[in-house]
Amino acid sequence: MVAEVTQQNSEMRLCRCRSSCRGCRALLLHHVIVCLLLIPKHRGQPLVVGPSQAVVATVGEEIVLPCHIKPEMDASGMRLEWARPDLTPGFVHVWADNKEHVLNKQPSYGGRTSLMIHKLEHGDVSLKLSNVTVSDEGTYRCLVPQVGREAFIKLVVGAASSPFIRVMNKTSSRVVLQCESAGWYPEPELLWLDGEGNLLSADPTETLRGPDGLYTVSSRVTVEKRHSNNITCRVQQKNINQSRDTYIHLPVLSWHVKLVLMPCFFSVCLAAVFTVRGRHLRIPGHAENEAMIKTADV
Repeated sequence: MVAEVTQQNSEMRLCRCRSSCRGCRALLLHHVIVCLLLIPKHRGQPLVVGPSQAVVATVGEEIVLPCHIKPEMDASGMRLEWARPDLTPGFVHVWADNKEHVLNKQPSYGGRTSLMIHKLEHGDVSLKLSNVTVSDEGTYRCLVPQVGREAFIKLVVGAASSPFIRVMNKTSSRVVLQCESAGWYPEPELLWLDGEGNLLSADPTETLRGPDGLYTVSSRVTVEKRHSNNITCRVQQKNINQSRDTYIHLPVLSWHVKLVLMPCFFSVCLAAVFTVRGRHLRIPGHAENEAMIKTADV
């Protein structure tokens, strides 16, 4: 009787253990299913990738806005859309059926955009933009509908030109200089520097913006004449990392040169005085001689 009870208890314990194992297996399976569901569905699918930083261009040049399909795949037969979300119409370049579609294309980009056809098979869908203008600055969208992904590329446009200096007025001790530079974008700052690179106190900078969107800046400075007086006009725009310098040298006679020239100056003055006096002394005698000649003739 006791043996039967013991055997029943063992069987019950075994059943409980089996049930516990089944529960563990079910719980483990549940966790595996949940983890699989949490994995992003787009994992392993291609992406459209653009540059992590803005593209900087200068007015008039040709630039490329990078855009690639990753992993690499042939995009020559796909529809590709380049657009500016802030414009209407917003399409910059549309490629489909192995050709460009100009319907609804922004007129300001007419004849200035293209794709690198030979690179499409490698997933390179970058846009080439020629004759860049100030109005081209903005954010561009690179969309590949078949992939279902897009990338945004920011374009920063800049323009720079060298300044020129003119002497507006000068005295024996001071000189008024004017510096002017045209064709800048964005708006630059103008600085005056002495021969040691120190900032000079100058008049406020005058800024004008033309119909083309480019800036012209000018400023005047009054400097005292000193030995080795080198003055620099610097126009810079830090956002596009552009800087232009023009310098002028104001010659000043040193004291020893003045000592050498002063005697020469006085000598010239004295010679001029004696010459004038000599002419006056010779005039009366010359008149008497003419009178005597006339009398003799009579």
